[in-house]
Amino acid sequence: MNPKKKVPKPLIISLHQLPWLVAAIDTFLLYLSSLALLVFLYDIGFKHPSYGVDMVLHYVYHMFFLVVLASLSLRTAVLMKTGIRRPSLIFEGALLLLMALALVAKFFLKNTLTSSHTLLWFFDSEYLIYGIIFYVFFVEVSKKTLLFYRSAINPAQLFVLSFLFLIAIGTVLLLLPQSTYQGISFMDALFTSTSAVCVTGLITVDTATVFTPTGKVIILGLIQVGGLGIMTFASFFGIFFQGSSIKSSLFMKDWLSEDNLGQITRTLFKIVAFTLIVEAIGAILLYFSLNGLPPNVIEERVSFSVFHAISAFCNAGFSTLSLGLYDPVIRFNYALQLVLAFLVIFGGLGFPVVFNFFRYGRYQVKRLYSSLVHKNKIDHKARLLQVNTLLVTITTLVLLVVGTFLYFMLEKNNTLAEHSLTGKWVGAFFGSVTPRTAGFNTVDMAALSAPTILLYLLFMWIGASPASVGGGIKTTTFAIAMLNIYNLAKGKDRVEVFKREIAEESVHKAFAVILLSLLVIGLAIFLVTIFNPELELTAVAFEAFSGFSTVGLSLGITPLLSNPSKVVIIITMFLGRVGTLTLLIGLFRKVKTLRYRYPNESIIIT
Repeated sequence: MNPKKKVPKPLIISLHQLPWLVAAIDTFLLYLSSLALLVFLYDIGFKHPSYGVDMVLHYVYHMFFLVVLASLSLRTAVLMKTGIRRPSLIFEGALLLLMALALVAKFFLKNTLTSSHTLLWFFDSEYLIYGIIFYVFFVEVSKKTLLFYRSAINPAQLFVLSFLFLIAIGTVLLLLPQSTYQGISFMDALFTSTSAVCVTGLITVDTATVFTPTGKVIILGLIQVGGLGIMTFASFFGIFFQGSSIKSSLFMKDWLSEDNLGQITRTLFKIVAFTLIVEAIGAILLYFSLNGLPPNVIEERVSFSVFHAISAFCNAGFSTLSLGLYDPVIRFNYALQLVLAFLVIFGGLGFPVVFNFFRYGRYQVKRLYSSLVHKNKIDHKARLLQVNTLLVTITTLVLLVVGTFLYFMLEKNNTLAEHSLTGKWVGAFFGSVTPRTAGFNTVDMAALSAPTILLYLLFMWIGASPASVGGGIKTTTFAIAMLNIYNLAKGKDRVEVFKREIAEESVHKAFAVILLSLLVIGLAIFLVTIFNPELELTAVAFEAFSGFSTVGLSLGITPLLSNPSKVVIIITMFLGRVGTLTLLIGLFRKVKTLRYRYPNESIIIT
């Protein structure tokens, strides 16, 4: 019997080798998209010396398009063959379909359709390629950011470094020749980038007249990414396109204020979705609030609405108008002011509070439905509203009500004198909202009375709520400090509220945050008065409070600051955004356990 002849194996890649091929394609697309992004930055950031450069860029873009199409097709085929199911597979399929349609429209339908055809113009233009560049770059970079969770860097250090990295990138982008009309200094670019990333709103140059549309888009991107945090965006894209792990969930637990590890990914998606939905609704409402204005007053209404919606929700305070909301064009547009005010409030409440209210509302609807439809009366009421939610809500409402009333009484015959009675109340309400890290102004800040300035200092110092886009010491910190003082006055040895005991660690953190904030603000005032002795102390103090609390309001001295003073305010804004306590936690090694106790001894305090 003849032995069986060996059948040669076909030249195909085995299944166990395919994941390696996917990783190789991921790496290739990362480098390719990075190179394409640099070409894009050169395209929009520099003036082209000749028409020949435009032609070279045109061919480079289309070569990138074809290579990405081939790479994505191969990766999708490999993933489907191996049975690997990435969450992004459906989106990559949609992108491949779009690119295939573009290819068909460009090379096969060009002779049958006129160049003015809208669909053909879109596919024939390079806007689609721009979108593909950013899509591929962000997807691939986000996948690589998940590697940080395996490093020795702790979350606090990574949080601080991510903001430093984003500020540096923003500074470089704002220095591009096409970002400004006549160029700006390095210090002004660094100051503007820091102010945008830290969602502050202080400016040394006029955003409306100095920056081109490209520069304004860069500022808007820095505000959006800085408001939520670059690691939030990176983790969102990375988990969405790559999948999560226990390591990444543990790493993001503190960022998202989520104790349930199983909900980390879901919470991350809800934060990004809620942000985009609220900003979109705000932009639509702002657009319709401009209907009464002549068309030539604000020509780019869509861009105006989108810019201010994002700036308001992120509590940034940047505006594309030279005088901000004090501009005569919209100074009396009360509907626009109310929309912006509520965007600021939603952005400053904190995502855990918003989601807790959604959970509570869903429970109440189900409870009502069960009692009405199924006649099942539920006597037991679940305690769904957390103490954090109640503290934030009550403190926010008290600050809004008291602030509105005091602002109305103090400024009704001063900065609000030109408004009607309705306008005075709207202005007073807006004036109680904006100091808490928003930074918009509808009145002449230099004309505020001394009591109002003191009220602004208090509101700026308190700021927004924790786990939000706002700054300040936070509403819960202020509330816990007040409760601690009250309980000490009553002789209690612990802080109790809403039939719950506040953890001793939270009380310690609250007073540490308060002390550190006063130290940073005091040092900033001290240094600015040294570098700019000609400035009034009140204006300098206002600037320091505004910078640390990432508010962005000013009494008009920001452009007058010397370079050393600008550096002081830059550091103050950065410390206010990342948190001084967070920075200290990142610098010092945390003690794991204390297995000993020294004898207890009291210290004389009063």
